[in-house]
Amino acid sequence: MHLMKSTDLALRLLMRLAVVPADAPESPTTREVADALDAAYTHMAKVVARLQHLGLVEARRGRGGGLVLTVAGRAASVGAVVRTFEGSGDLADCVGENQACPLNSACRLRGALRTAQEAFYASLDGVSVMETVAAPTGPLLLAISSRPSGPADQAAPSQRSGPKTS
Repeated sequence: MHLMKSTDLALRLLMRLAVVPADAPESPTTREVADALDAAYTHMAKVVARLQHLGLVEARRGRGGGLVLTVAGRAASVGAVVRTFEGSGDLADCVGENQACPLNSACRLRGALRTAQEAFYASLDGVSVMETVAAPTGPLLLAISSRPSGPADQAAPSQRSGPKTS
């Protein structure tokens, strides 16, 4: 089974936010997370909006704002997130846009694929977002996301996020 890009981004975003300490002075913004995860900002913004709607992520505006994983987000089942983003469609396109498969009325493959899909989701149901960032993943994720990745990331902080006052 291959996950859609939005599902992959949602899981990686949740994992990234799960390693931000609760007492952190600043939370990452949508743009910062998109850059860190090598994703298009517009695609990440759509994923963030959907996760907000689900109550898993909170987006705070203004100075000191950013993305925060909610209590529900920390406890969320990976299986539930994947189900939500992937939807309940069949793995095989038995109906098709222009023509139905001639085996459709007697096919046993469709049921077998549905059973396999549910087994896949069920195997992820027992895994929480917080479990995905247990050591060694969490510390590695923090190290990767805090490391500058290019010349633009090495600009002075005042050029990236506005003036800082002491």
